[in-house]
Amino acid sequence: MKAMVLNELCSIDENTTPLQLIDLPDPVPEEKEILVKVLTCGVCHTELDEIEGRTPPPRFPVVPGHQVVGRVEETGSKANTFRIGDKVGIAWIYSACGKCKFCLQGNENLCHNFKATGRDANGGYAQYMTVLEDFAYRIPDVFSDLEAAPLLCAGAIGYRSLRLTGLKDGQNLGLTGFGASSHLVLKMVRYQYQNARVFVFARSVKERAFSKELGAVWAGDTAEESPEKLDCIIDTTPVWKPVVEALKNLERGGRLVINAIRKEEVDKNHLLKLDYPKHLWLEKEIKSVANVSRKDVSEFLALAAEMHIKPEVQEFTLEETNKALIELKTRKIRGAKVLRID
Repeated sequence: MKAMVLNELCSIDENTTPLQLIDLPDPVPEEKEILVKVLTCGVCHTELDEIEGRTPPPRFPVVPGHQVVGRVEETGSKANTFRIGDKVGIAWIYSACGKCKFCLQGNENLCHNFKATGRDANGGYAQYMTVLEDFAYRIPDVFSDLEAAPLLCAGAIGYRSLRLTGLKDGQNLGLTGFGASSHLVLKMVRYQYQNARVFVFARSVKERAFSKELGAVWAGDTAEESPEKLDCIIDTTPVWKPVVEALKNLERGGRLVINAIRKEEVDKNHLLKLDYPKHLWLEKEIKSVANVSRKDVSEFLALAAEMHIKPEVQEFTLEETNKALIELKTRKIRGAKVLRID
């Protein structure tokens, strides 16, 4: 099979090719696994973190990609959830132990043995991959292969982030950064909380204009002051400065949810510089998001089907994976970037 492979950590710029296109043996499913013929795979900012060394180190060599849509090609001897030809999705959560207190509470995302698709096991930047049947999800028929891919991470992690904000109808929500995940969060808010108001902070004029097209009541630069205080904020940016700027706009008792695995440091001296009375006093709080659980993915796919949500998508071929990654790194973003594998 053809696959895009990461062999070592590296920095990404317009002159690099971090992934190499090679031939690998077709994977063979173990007894409780399914073999999936990959149709599409989303390109996520987490891949940038992985390639540039900001996540826990991947195994090498590894096939990245964790927003996978495909069809079941073969099943293991004890796999009986899916049939040949079923369309399935695979998300960032590749597996968990199933026995620890976190797994038993439905929080597999916090499991010490959490394994990530495309980091700890080969992912979807390839023609085929295998996964345990318990960590695959049926894709509702209302979605095309391209539309379904970003739902599996950008959508699912956005769903978890929104849930963790505790947003109530009629409140103000801020979105710092406006890429694949945030644009789906905005769609969710418009559907679930019709009286909530969304304020967007983004560096790009195009991103700000796009957010207003989707229903944001205000859009400004990350350093601007919002016209109203915000009850909660979701940060999806890769750096620290927008977090500090966002805290200035947070209402008393409000919550800022950081949807990121790691933050890039501009230099060794660039730290999170908080002024306690200015940024955190009056019972403001900061909460991080760690991965996704199986419940997040399943619930969000059902909600997305109910909403008939349609992500904005830019299509690339498998051979164009490095181009998609470079565009993501250089902030050439409108919606989600998706590889069409087959």
